Amino acid sequence: MVFRPDSDGFLTKRLEELASRAENTGSFFFTDFLDEGELGVFYSVEPVLQSVKCTVYGGYDGAERCMVRFGPLMDPGYEEAFPISCLHAAPRSERYADELTHRDFLGAVMNLGLERCVTGDLLVSGTDCYIFCESRIGAYICDNLSRVKRTEVFCEKAGELPDGFKKARIRLTAQAASVRVDAVLAQLCSLSRSRCDELFSMKKIFINGRPCGNRSYLLKEKDIISVRGIGKFQFLGTDGTTRKGRLVIVYEKYA
Repeated sequence: MVFRPDSDGFLTKRLEELASRAENTGSFFFTDFLDEGELGVFYSVEPVLQSVKCTVYGGYDGAERCMVRFGPLMDPGYEEAFPISCLHAAPRSERYADELTHRDFLGAVMNLGLERCVTGDLLVSGTDCYIFCESRIGAYICDNLSRVKRTEVFCEKAGELPDGFKKARIRLTAQAASVRVDAVLAQLCSLSRSRCDELFSMKKIFINGRPCGNRSYLLKEKDIISVRGIGKFQFLGTDGTTRKGRLVIVYEKYA
């Protein structure tokens, strides 16, 4: 089922329904993959879902697109694993392969007739791509994903993401008056103060996947900051001050 937050509160109702089923049956229930905005809806209603245990996961630590698992508060004696598969797709011949991007792989997967909500993150490095998807469609993707652009590819179940494989990041520095999130974002994204305020008001700022409405939030080392429609960064800390007393901010920008 496709989950989309709308004016009728459909996603909120669906989340509450899954939580209720988990509470009443003592079993585990899962959403499809939710994007950042949809996860924001979940985090907004999570405080009222006190009767169940909620877990967010996308197949690897730091995933952007994630499922939510609803389970009973009382220990049922087992924990149902997330129904997520990791697939590996790559050219059959590197020699004749096009330069392939995230957009290329995503387009090829969507051309198989799938809804975006049944697939999670796609991580691309060079011409290799790791695809996270609902387990029930893993075999279908492996059997049918044979071409990306003009490049013939193979696709197989990978089991898990290889060690050291992560989304490309660029290490950079910037200067800011403080580690307040609004001050840092203004520098990282070249935004005016009024534009920053507007983004906070529109609930487009996320810290570690959760909506952030607190402009004065003090960033902590390894916080992940996402601005919908603009970019995503990881705050790594500070590295001294300039002669004018401004902090040198160290961060990584997701490519």
